[in-house]
Amino acid sequence: MKKFTLIVLAAWALCVSAAFAVDNEAPEGFVSLFDGKTLTNWEGDPTFWSVQDGCITGVSTPEKKIPYSMHIAWTGEPVGDFELLIDFKLLHGNSGVMYRAAKDARRKWGLMGYQADIDSRNAYTGIMYGEEIGGILTGRGQKCKIGTDRKAVVLEQFGTSQELAKNINFEDWNTYRIVVKGNVMTHYINGVLMSETIEEDPSMLKTGTFGMQIHPGPPMTVQFKNIYLKKL
Repeated sequence: MKKFTLIVLAAWALCVSAAFAVDNEAPEGFVSLFDGKTLTNWEGDPTFWSVQDGCITGVSTPEKKIPYSMHIAWTGEPVGDFELLIDFKLLHGNSGVMYRAAKDARRKWGLMGYQADIDSRNAYTGIMYGEEIGGILTGRGQKCKIGTDRKAVVLEQFGTSQELAKNINFEDWNTYRIVVKGNVMTHYINGVLMSETIEEDPSMLKTGTFGMQIHPGPPMTVQFKNIYLKKL
């Protein structure tokens, strides 16, 4: 009985330690952009964005509909090259993680820039989307270069969209890893490469902020936590 109790306690301690490491402790070399309690250093429409269950949470309802693509933005200094880790869970609808982004003067609470897409149908999760800078740029399983015409040239098809989707947890937690160095932007989900984009348009943003999207359409809920940044 004593041995069994010790085993149970040890297992409990390991679980607590793992949970703490995942939800509270930035990996070595990273800094946390979200304190898990407040929206300090984040700016978004409070009608749709709040902190729930320790997560930055975006919610639309039939009574409170999103008029257009809106974002919550990090208010820190612009960042160029970086590695970003962020956990996400999407229940219905469409969302995404914005980076090298700037305010869109035409839309209150709107951003323009690069987006690591998130889609509840799992059709687009992992792709590169250009919010107001070209739409879909790089599909899942592709390595593409983008020129001044904002059209993609596929350099490599390293996997199919369907096969890569098997690595994404539908309506559950996933980890985005976004690595940006110079003009090369790579998206990973749960450790698996999803897309790689080479930007060859010199007019595009070289630095910017981060943000998360809530999308017009049917009611939706999206949550983000464990947001860690390492400047490169």
